[in-house]
Amino acid sequence: MSLIAWMIVASEIGFWVLIAAGFITRYVFNLKKLGLILLALTPVIDLILLVATSVDLYRGATATEVHGIAAIYIGVSVAFGKSMIEWADIRFQYYVMKQGPKPVKRYGFDYAKHYFKSWGQHVFAYIIGAGFLFGLIYFINDSSRTEVLTGFLRIWTLVLGVDLLIAISNFIWPKRKKV
Repeated sequence: MSLIAWMIVASEIGFWVLIAAGFITRYVFNLKKLGLILLALTPVIDLILLVATSVDLYRGATATEVHGIAAIYIGVSVAFGKSMIEWADIRFQYYVMKQGPKPVKRYGFDYAKHYFKSWGQHVFAYIIGAGFLFGLIYFINDSSRTEVLTGFLRIWTLVLGVDLLIAISNFIWPKRKKV
């Protein structure tokens, strides 16, 4: 496995470790400011991955699937990071600390609106990740070394379109409560 692949794994683990440490510090030890600082450090992980990926390609590596995944990871992490932390925060408070409201299950029009908002976050992730991919392609300026990145752009564009169709379908065929 390449260094960048390990960096992606380490980034994901680091993201969740910082979140867990932030919640434990905030709720168990009642150190709210330190907990907030730990949660605020999550974007630093993205920055480290961004630098590592760029340096690897700058030094002459041919882009692989791992470099494409790194771009997607960065885009998704930035676009969904805050909502993932909020999602985890609600569940940590309810299931671990036994306080706060029970996590909401969404159905019908409420679910459709929420999913469509999530699709908007997907668009934001796409803009960031695709921007990073385009930047790498432009920066390297050698199509034989960036062919994989171009393929990732095509596939992600298709996935974004399918996700839009799913978002729209939720308004037509709303999610129903299981009986």
